[in-house]
Amino acid sequence: MQYYSRTGLRTCLVIQSQDPTAEYLLGQKIGTTPTPIGNGTLQAVRLESTKMLLEPLHRLKKADARLNLSQGVLDEVVGEELGVLPGMDSILAVGALERLIQFIGGTRSDTKELDRKFDMIIYDGISSEETLRMVGAAERSRWYMRYLRNLAEKTDTGRVTAPSFLKLAEASLKPDSTVDSGWRTAAEIWDTADNMLEKGSRAFADPLKFSCYLVMDPSNCMSVNAALRYWGCAIQAGAHVSGAFYPASPSHRSINMSIDDTFFPLVTASVPFLSMDSTINWDIALKDLNADAKKLLTMNNGSGRSISPVTFDQTKKTVTLFLPGFDKSEIKLSQVCFLCYLLQRIFFYACT
Repeated sequence: MQYYSRTGLRTCLVIQSQDPTAEYLLGQKIGTTPTPIGNGTLQAVRLESTKMLLEPLHRLKKADARLNLSQGVLDEVVGEELGVLPGMDSILAVGALERLIQFIGGTRSDTKELDRKFDMIIYDGISSEETLRMVGAAERSRWYMRYLRNLAEKTDTGRVTAPSFLKLAEASLKPDSTVDSGWRTAAEIWDTADNMLEKGSRAFADPLKFSCYLVMDPSNCMSVNAALRYWGCAIQAGAHVSGAFYPASPSHRSINMSIDDTFFPLVTASVPFLSMDSTINWDIALKDLNADAKKLLTMNNGSGRSISPVTFDQTKKTVTLFLPGFDKSEIKLSQVCFLCYLLQRIFFYACT
């Protein structure tokens, strides 16, 4: 984050946990709204799901007031009394990230690059697993939506109830709640929702818009194995892994060379070791950052060497999967089908 900020990019560190490490590293408290760090272009914000839950509820109430679907029942719901259920954190985080950087494009058709508040978002999620689920949620949600649409269009109950709920959902998502949803049909609303999810999936698959990195300790075999596993999980989620970082250590030079071979063709780079025992001098830390690490942090460098998760061999009539950290017994047919589908989507995005 300090590297991007020092290069002039408007950078925001987004934290979604109660871990105080970031505050210690930055030397100041982080609030629930973007807080300037120092005198540069770096800001930081801590997402709190209980507070983020209030805004969508407020918009839902305003939309319901116009459509009168709940007949005033929603007005009795007090947002501060609602608790956060499992899975809500990631859904609310996607909305918060979209408002900050508009990587999907938002619900407005006139969104421009200049409307973005930040050029770079560094997201520190609840856990690696939850972040990967969030990345793959857009494409997988399209699968669920196809079944829901069939249920809504091919059953009597769906044909009666679905249009009202669809109009309520569309009206609550509009940035200007005073704008009427018009005479849009249920089919048009379904298509709009599918297009929004497709944009989200495309954004996560585009290395110029989204990148994730592996971090490991090369002297710890469990850390290396975990990084390999997460690499394979990221591929299944449809995310682009740009490279891997590990702390520099002159005494482990042979181990570092082994790491480069283990993670080939992924680009790897060492970063200076930061001691937590004293205040960090970021000027010195960034000065010690080597050229490989700087190149890896540059989004348009084509890092990752364009690894294809699925390879088709027509002569041998075989399909080869590239899933680091997984063995053959762990791969199911459903994963193979989804990766083949994912590859088709990536190829379509590249052609368009």
